[in-house]
Amino acid sequence: MKKLMKAKRSYSLSKKKGIGLFCLAAFLIGLIIVLHENPLANAQSELTKKIVICVVLLAACAAFTLLYDKLTVLPVELYQNRRLIWKLSKNDFKKRYAGSYLGALWAMAQPVVTVVMYWIVFDKVFQTRSQMVASGVDVPYVLYLTAGLVPWFYFSEALPQGTTALLEYSYLVKKVVFKISILPIIKIIAATFIHAFFVGVLIIVAICYGYMPTVYTLQIVYYSFCLFVLVLGISYSTCAIVVFFRDLQQIINIALQIGMWATPILWDLNMLTPFMQVLFKLNPLVYIVNGYRTSIYGQEWFWADFFSMMYFWIFTVVVFGIGALIFKRLKVHFADIM
Repeated sequence: MKKLMKAKRSYSLSKKKGIGLFCLAAFLIGLIIVLHENPLANAQSELTKKIVICVVLLAACAAFTLLYDKLTVLPVELYQNRRLIWKLSKNDFKKRYAGSYLGALWAMAQPVVTVVMYWIVFDKVFQTRSQMVASGVDVPYVLYLTAGLVPWFYFSEALPQGTTALLEYSYLVKKVVFKISILPIIKIIAATFIHAFFVGVLIIVAICYGYMPTVYTLQIVYYSFCLFVLVLGISYSTCAIVVFFRDLQQIINIALQIGMWATPILWDLNMLTPFMQVLFKLNPLVYIVNGYRTSIYGQEWFWADFFSMMYFWIFTVVVFGIGALIFKRLKVHFADIM
């Protein structure tokens, strides 16, 4: 009885500490937002943005306080099983290309061919380069294109893999003692190995065109982490829903085709009207793609576009929280359906 009381007291203190740290972080972010000033921006627009973001942060604190038990289960399980996750991720990557002569090279061949084909069609045939210069982008089009496609390839590879993680490892889902919450992250980490290779290719392409790595290039690690968290949060929702609704796989494939053109990868955002730019920036991948480009040939830090950064992280945290809740609610039925 005393041990039980002690455990409850320890959990209560841990819960209060977790809520306190989250609210403190939200307060500091809100303080930075309020104090941040952009002299080039419209004063009324800046005030509206600050009010909206502060309201969202207050709502996030309230939601985290009320749903603490449900929202923290998933991150805790992932941390506790970090060694197993790393081991299974490496095995998944090796297994995917086992039996082929070229192995993982096949995973890299298709994206490379895609980059070359887009470059030939849009730069050499349709002369997209001249339009890019007119919109203010004065870099080699193949570098501009590669910097946009590298994060997109990662997203379009990791999301379907994360979505089908439970279906592929259905034999583990039926084991009562196995933590099935680690399955989506295993697939996404396996996709990260290939992404690391393409980041290296991107840097080599930049060097070939005279853009040597600088301290800004290190930001690719940050933007890769942003993309990792985003796709992981989405995957926890999709992998849970696809168990009951298998057509979701096809819907995601169609959505990825649309998303390819809804993200400024082959074209520049500055070609659009101000209203359309704001509309397209609701796509969180715009922040990622622009971030990769500024990391390679720009001279800006990741916090330069402050409100885009804040929007991305608020969006990502909300998506991750929703994914955690959906996964927790549905996982008790997985073994019965499979």
